Order: sequence, then C-alpha cells, then structure tokens
Amino acid sequence: MHFQSWAEFWAMGGYGLFVWLSFGITYLLLVGLVAYSHYQHKQFKQQLAARLAREQRVKQYQEHTE
Repeated sequence: MHFQSWAEFWAMGGYGLFVWLSFGITYLLLVGLVAYSHYQHKQFKQQLAARLAREQRVKQYQEHTE
C-alpha cells in the first residue's frame, strides 16, 4: 500500500481511527505489562530477602540455644 501524503498515511484509507487506536491500546497494554512485571519482580525480591533474613535469624537462634 502506497500513500501519496502523510495525511493519507494517517487516515489509512478511512480506517485510521481503528488502526491507530489498536496500535495505541496495544502499546499501552505492553507498557502496563512491563510496569506490572517490574513491580512484581521488585515485590518478589523484597519477600525473598525477608524470608532469607527470617531463616537466618531462626538458624542463629537455634545455634545459640543449643
């Protein structure tokens, strides 16, 4: 498909609204997915650090009481 001008490119033969809206929604969903994945990764690391610290404290307590 060849366009004669930028206006024709943006209009996409009368389907521009649907084309660009679908691109926009897809982009927003992908950005949201990346942000949510980053947040979940950060939460996981915090929970893992807390669990390891708790296990270390229990281990030290058990060694100390024996």
